[in-house]
Amino acid sequence: MLNPVGHWCRGRVVEVRHPHPRAVVLRLEVRDRIDHLPGQHYVIRLRAEDGYTATRSYSLASAPHEPVVEFYVEELADGEVSPYLAEAVEVGDELELRGPIGGWFVWDGRTPAVGIAGGTGVVPLISMQRHAGRLGTENLLHLAVSSRTLAELPYADELAASHATIALSRERSGNGRAAGRLTAAEVAPYVDPASTYYICGSAGFAESASELLMSLGVPPGVVRVERFGPSG
Repeated sequence: MLNPVGHWCRGRVVEVRHPHPRAVVLRLEVRDRIDHLPGQHYVIRLRAEDGYTATRSYSLASAPHEPVVEFYVEELADGEVSPYLAEAVEVGDELELRGPIGGWFVWDGRTPAVGIAGGTGVVPLISMQRHAGRLGTENLLHLAVSSRTLAELPYADELAASHATIALSRERSGNGRAAGRLTAAEVAPYVDPASTYYICGSAGFAESASELLMSLGVPPGVVRVERFGPSG
């Protein structure tokens, strides 16, 4: 599978939405955009008047067929990029960005896959889910996601509509599931020798999710992990 790689370009913000007080969804029109694969990301670069630059990588939530690129940005109190994106960016602004980037954590929508994510790690899985919907291959993708509360889970409505397994650690789920972390028993029905497994989340979540898959007999060679943190 050939993975597309983009160059530095500019994107015009066409939509700004705040689904959570500490998060923003940005949708941008990018001139001469290269179609991405679900799981890829872009680098966004900000420039200060004194020439100082700060960059941060953000996974794409949009599917390749969508006319814009979409990012879900969680605002970090000590971040250099996310506070500006969450608080200052308005429709009509232009941002400097490079992408798509990434060749490991990608899915073409035509082979069996399992996505496991925590918090904002669900973002690349949303791209995968939307792509599967476009191709009519929803049956090939199974998602299991975790969050502290439903209000803090990005794209909660889309995930619920796709019948993803949703584990909430701080509150009872709407289906009556007791508060608690994602369990091996919840992931076990998705285990298939033909599948590739995509784990995305914080370092701690990625480690625990990897251990969960190993306990179910999933070989490490079919597991792809993407970790994130405040420093990118």
